[in-house]
Amino acid sequence: MPEAAATPLNAPQLRQTSAADGTVRVELCGAWNLAALERRLAQLAPQLAAYARDAGCHWDLSAVTVLDHAGALLLWRAWGRKRVPRLTLRPEHEALFDNLTAPRRELPKPRQDWRAQAIAVGEQILGLLEHLFAATLLLGRVVIDAAGLMRHPQRIPWPEISANIYRTGAQALGITALVGFLIGVVLSYLSAQQLKQFGADIYIINLLGVSVIRELGPVLAAVLVAGRSGSAMTAQLGVMRVTEELDAMTVMGIPHTVRLILPKMVALAISLPLIVLWTDTVAILGGMVAASAELGIPYRFFLSRLPDAVPIANLWLGLGKSVVFGILIALIACHFGLRIEPDTESLGAGTTDSVVTAITTVIIVDAVFAVMFSDVGSFE
Repeated sequence: MPEAAATPLNAPQLRQTSAADGTVRVELCGAWNLAALERRLAQLAPQLAAYARDAGCHWDLSAVTVLDHAGALLLWRAWGRKRVPRLTLRPEHEALFDNLTAPRRELPKPRQDWRAQAIAVGEQILGLLEHLFAATLLLGRVVIDAAGLMRHPQRIPWPEISANIYRTGAQALGITALVGFLIGVVLSYLSAQQLKQFGADIYIINLLGVSVIRELGPVLAAVLVAGRSGSAMTAQLGVMRVTEELDAMTVMGIPHTVRLILPKMVALAISLPLIVLWTDTVAILGGMVAASAELGIPYRFFLSRLPDAVPIANLWLGLGKSVVFGILIALIACHFGLRIEPDTESLGAGTTDSVVTAITTVIIVDAVFAVMFSDVGSFE
């Protein structure tokens, strides 16, 4: 019972009175802190706003037992974010209102130093040049070792080449077939919607054949292989770096290029054109199915018209590009794999950089091929 009676006495309260000289006084008492105000805030806020309308009112806070920042801020906002001219406070409460009346200093905006930006760009350019230089050295070592193996064919690591062909080629047939078929269906369906408007249904064979065989097939297969096989190559070399297998091979005098890098480059140079041929076939099959369903073009007519609509040079151009793509993907994957530090964080970052760089390189090289061989494979 004593605790229940003490609680109302300590609750925040205010009242308006009139002095003998006619001055209006607002007297506050009790505890004006966050814990006490939480229960009576809905009642006190309107009363404070009503009393604060009288600019000549005298505010007496001398009976306030507890005052914290929450209570001071509540009064400050009721007073219009300024200190009233007639105010009676306890000395220990002066600091709360002094902090509110003090002018706020805005933090200075950080200056943008163009030199720091130029240095950052320069560091990125130097890093790119360093990667290009290191990759060129690696390619040179591979070419020298390959020339040495040509003089001694018995030293060619045929088991490693065969194993890499199986991993990068045979095991990638499923995903490339699925993506290629769906790309062919989507491309055929969207093209059919536009060709029907002009009565040019027959030209869907030309559109599908050239786009898939010349561009989409090689690029799509290269991107899938870069994300699938390229990342696996980088991770394999990175794990060998973490487990110190590469250091052990160096101690035993086994060159990395002969046993690790050259088999991967040769395997991708062989398997990627075959994957491209497989992807082209499945993509055209998907386009043929969609063309038959959307435009009513028979399968036999589609297949008989395809050789006349697409010159054979487009196929050779796509296969030639795929050989270059395979060599570059394997070279980039091995380059980043050999640069991985013996820690797990470097392994993840190196694998990511390898995939991004390989896909970007494939797109850039494909654009170069498109410009250089723009007149090859054209039809009248």
